[in-house]
Amino acid sequence: MKTRIVQNEPNDPDSGQASVTPTRQTDAVTGSSAATPTNGFRAFVRRRELVIFFALTYLIGWSTLPFGSFLAFSPLVSAIIVILVAEGLPGLVRLGRRVIRWRVNWIWYAAAIGLPLLVHAVGISLNMAVGAPAPSMAQFQPWYAVLMVFGLSMVNPLEGPLGEEPGWRGFAQPRLQSKWSPLASAALLGLLITAWHLPLVFMPQFDLSLPDIVTTVLVTFWYVWLFNRTGGSVLLTLIAHATEGSVNFQGLWAAGPNADRTSWTWLISWALLVAALLIFDRKSWRTAPESAIDRVPGRIS
Repeated sequence: MKTRIVQNEPNDPDSGQASVTPTRQTDAVTGSSAATPTNGFRAFVRRRELVIFFALTYLIGWSTLPFGSFLAFSPLVSAIIVILVAEGLPGLVRLGRRVIRWRVNWIWYAAAIGLPLLVHAVGISLNMAVGAPAPSMAQFQPWYAVLMVFGLSMVNPLEGPLGEEPGWRGFAQPRLQSKWSPLASAALLGLLITAWHLPLVFMPQFDLSLPDIVTTVLVTFWYVWLFNRTGGSVLLTLIAHATEGSVNFQGLWAAGPNADRTSWTWLISWALLVAALLIFDRKSWRTAPESAIDRVPGRIS
């Protein structure tokens, strides 16, 4: 028995599927074309996350310099913008988890509060050793004033701690450490953060000197170390930053040589701490823990 095979011609009106398939393909191509600009822009931002983040941070932070102001929260805003564009809500969730990562050993809470206070104590001792009188405790009256300053720094995004730490530590450092060692990341981050602060030296209302700018580099090494040691917790660096800023070190003495000298004693104190971290914990500067690294697919820089 022979079976007759009937093959439809390309233009045969009875070929239902043939008339539907091209339409579907056209729709797919049209949809893909419409989505290409958005996806292309997202891919571009993702490939250059760090470069765009630092550029935005400088641009936003310095945008009000002509008006005698400085936007200290620009790292936080820049990180949110870049993450939303490049990674969407999942990226913001990852950043948020770092900011509230509180499950770390109690010893790191003690370090986050105790070491900055120790640096203050060493700086005071050095200043007194070269002739300064006992510091004034007026800024700590009433006794809970320093606690209020600390608490506000922790929750106010316009202040340095909350305005900076999610950007510098929560966003930039984990991405830098996906390519470089903690030591190299700290050096680069320290230079970039210090350059960002540099205009404040020329603005009298901020009362910053060149030793204060150098201290910024040193403090960055401390924060990098603490972030890695706590498994990538921004919360602990936020606590450390707020603790450091809760004491007006220069305000411990009346205006004059004793107060002016604090910039140098402050610098020496931080240099001693960072030197100790580099010497006695050398291993931690070679490789960052995986929990303190963000590996973003498709990222170049």
